[in-house]
Amino acid sequence: MNYFNNNPALKFQLSHPLMQKIVSLREQNFSEKDLFDYAPKDFEDAIDNYERVLEIVGEIAADIIAPNAESVDKEGPQVINNRVKYARGTQENHDALTQAGLYGMTLPRQYGGLNFPLTPYVMSGELVSRADAGFANIWGLQDCAETIAEFADEETKKEFLPRVCEGATCSMDLTEPDAGSDLQAVQLKATFNEHDGIWYLNGVKRFITNGDAQIKLVLARSEEGSADARGLSYFVADNNFDHTIKVRRIENKLGIKGSPTCELVFSNTPARLVGTRRMGLIKYVMSLMNGARLGVGAQSVGVSQAAYEEALAYARDRKQFGKAIIEFPAVYEMLSIIKAKLDASRALLYETARFVDVYKAYEALEATRKLTPEERSEYKEYQKLADAFTPILKMFSSEYANQNAYDSIQVHGGSGFMKDYACERIYRDARILTIYEGTSQLQTVAAIRHVTTGNYLKQIRFYQQQPISSEFSSLRKRLESMTTLFENAVNRVNESKNAEYIDFQARRLVEIAGHIIMCYLLLTDATRNDMFKKSAEIYLKFAEVEVRKHATFIKHFEVEQIDRYRIN
Repeated sequence: MNYFNNNPALKFQLSHPLMQKIVSLREQNFSEKDLFDYAPKDFEDAIDNYERVLEIVGEIAADIIAPNAESVDKEGPQVINNRVKYARGTQENHDALTQAGLYGMTLPRQYGGLNFPLTPYVMSGELVSRADAGFANIWGLQDCAETIAEFADEETKKEFLPRVCEGATCSMDLTEPDAGSDLQAVQLKATFNEHDGIWYLNGVKRFITNGDAQIKLVLARSEEGSADARGLSYFVADNNFDHTIKVRRIENKLGIKGSPTCELVFSNTPARLVGTRRMGLIKYVMSLMNGARLGVGAQSVGVSQAAYEEALAYARDRKQFGKAIIEFPAVYEMLSIIKAKLDASRALLYETARFVDVYKAYEALEATRKLTPEERSEYKEYQKLADAFTPILKMFSSEYANQNAYDSIQVHGGSGFMKDYACERIYRDARILTIYEGTSQLQTVAAIRHVTTGNYLKQIRFYQQQPISSEFSSLRKRLESMTTLFENAVNRVNESKNAEYIDFQARRLVEIAGHIIMCYLLLTDATRNDMFKKSAEIYLKFAEVEVRKHATFIKHFEVEQIDRYRIN
């Protein structure tokens, strides 16, 4: 089996019209074709490269990572002499991907990378996550190298980026016992030694994914006497196993058990400053977190795909009352909704990835020359779209992964509660997705300003003007009615001029926007390919009920009614 070849929805995303612009910008008109024998010479060659690499990822995911998932879940990592030892299957997975050259996929070729855009890289993250969501955390943390590539000096890039391409593992060390979501409370101390010109790190980090990684990006307090975000800087530390970084313990988690979540102690750990002082949280971590949220989106879609495949296979095989249970309306309706949520979240995932790709490409281009006024305008527009879509992607895809994993167990009935079936592990793995890299509640906080300022409505109006198949005209009319409900709800909430009331209604408004956006994306996809027709119709029916529910609540809810919800 091959997880890429057996899923035509993935290859479809690579055929999106915006890919032409993304590839051209990323390759800077294929300027490296004579410098590297594996650099593409034109657009078709680039897409062919992506597909060939994704076929390798799909094969490793199906033939190695997925078969190892159950044993890894049971065995898990261990702490031995303050170091992490991976489960046998985890090490096998890592070795297979390293040997295939699949680390450093998005890094520049001069450091040994493939220079891929984010879209095919995100696709590979979905494939790995479908096989084992826990291992996806280890493999996906190569994202850390993007921060080094974007913000570190050349000496640091030359030291660390080739190692990532050769398979060195990474981690982002942010949270502490007293600093979870509130990262400006970070206290791990960074001290500059004037004598040897080196920064040294001292303190404790907690809940660090892949905590014993070889290359570590660490948020630390560099400014003596500071107490807020302006006192934090970002550092890269080489975990060279000299006992300056010790693993105190591995957390015993509900799911993603193959991924070691560690508590760490730093004792005079030498480190390099990334970028400039005081910008650690304000600039660099925010950039890293946005990339991580895109990664969780891919992970969530991969988990949704795994949940759907397990439910579908069981429903076809399991017979009750003389026929397969997939023939019962209660079951096939559940499966169709799982599939519709999967297709909707995938459409949102790759739309977001494309927005990020375009703005990141312009950002890289700006480092080499001045952008034209037209280019700068596009850069700002795509950056705004990426900022708007990232939180709704993270929120919806992770919530749907949880819902789909839940329903997959329900399709299995009592068998799904047993460890004999993979849906039980998938369900446990899914639970973290709405929590880490910013909870669904925090995604709402990030997204609401794009509701109140009209950014989502503007993009919805843009989608409304795109050509669609005539057979979907009635669906578009219903979407236009949903959009009117959204606009009225936004106006009602904005007119209150009450910040608490806006926050109270934020989740409902953000959900309405997300539902409408995903409906339009599915209609556009269904116009290009019939395989999305059923999901477009089913998801719109589902979304229509959700939108009307939220719009009705907002319409009949007064500001003073908030007091009834307070818990004393």
